[in-house]
Amino acid sequence: MTETELHLPPARAWVGPLLLLAGGVMIGLAPIGLRYGLDALGPQAIAFWRYLFAIPLLFILLVGIEQRLPRQINRYVVMAGTFFALDIGLWHWGLTLTTVANATFIVNLGNICVGFVAWLFLKEKPKPIWFIAVLVAVAGAAALSLGGEAGGKTDIRGDLMALGAACLVAAYMLCSKLARNRLGAMDVIFWLTVVEAGVAALLVLVSGEAFLPATLSGFAAPAFLALAAQVGGQGLIIAGLGRTPAAVAGIVVLIQPVVAAAISWQLFDEPLTAIQGSGAALILFGIWLSQGGIRRKRPKTEAKPLQEAVKSPS
Repeated sequence: MTETELHLPPARAWVGPLLLLAGGVMIGLAPIGLRYGLDALGPQAIAFWRYLFAIPLLFILLVGIEQRLPRQINRYVVMAGTFFALDIGLWHWGLTLTTVANATFIVNLGNICVGFVAWLFLKEKPKPIWFIAVLVAVAGAAALSLGGEAGGKTDIRGDLMALGAACLVAAYMLCSKLARNRLGAMDVIFWLTVVEAGVAALLVLVSGEAFLPATLSGFAAPAFLALAAQVGGQGLIIAGLGRTPAAVAGIVVLIQPVVAAAISWQLFDEPLTAIQGSGAALILFGIWLSQGGIRRKRPKTEAKPLQEAVKSPS
């Protein structure tokens, strides 16, 4: 073992970011599932069934893995679940009033704001390299979202809804981090989904959408979203938040629009422009760069230099 190896960060330090990255990839499937489901259900109803179908799956997983019932819910879980469901609701409504490019870019700014909110409320001050990662990721998000072919009708109301959704994203990530500090990942994602289903039901009523599709095949898209985006995506993100600073987490989950754009290229014949491709690359670079912004806690007893640790007895 060399002296350099003595100071390498532990391998488990990468578990959190990897969980977040995997969760972001799964969440990136959400726009695809939504697009397929809109022929049978409204966007708010799709979100409601996504949460409702996920509840029994999460309960079975929790009982099977943890060998116990869910622990008591706390206020941070309620707040996080409410913020997330409202975020999805505003995001869907915003898409009906403004361009997808505008809404996507504005909402993604909420992920960047997570770091500043965590710095203010959680005292998680990131390293200077994190600010460079933010600039790179924002530039990439702008290029990916706004660098496509011109088209679509913009409306300031839709942009404001997307801005509200961005603020809710930051609040959701912050409250999820606080909830994760007090409860296990399985408890948090289960109760989050229960709260989200309740809020989504109210949004369906407010929007006037029908709860049920005309045929059973209309449940296919919500069922897919429940498994991929809710159980897989949001579950992995909640697990990763317990191991990763919120500032870094906000950048890592920007993998979502990259995945959505790549899949849309293949499924819907929507090729990326050169600017969008460059934006996707910048986001990936920003995600990699953000890992240098993690302030790792030093162990109580630091390893001694090699020459002292192995010196011969006198």
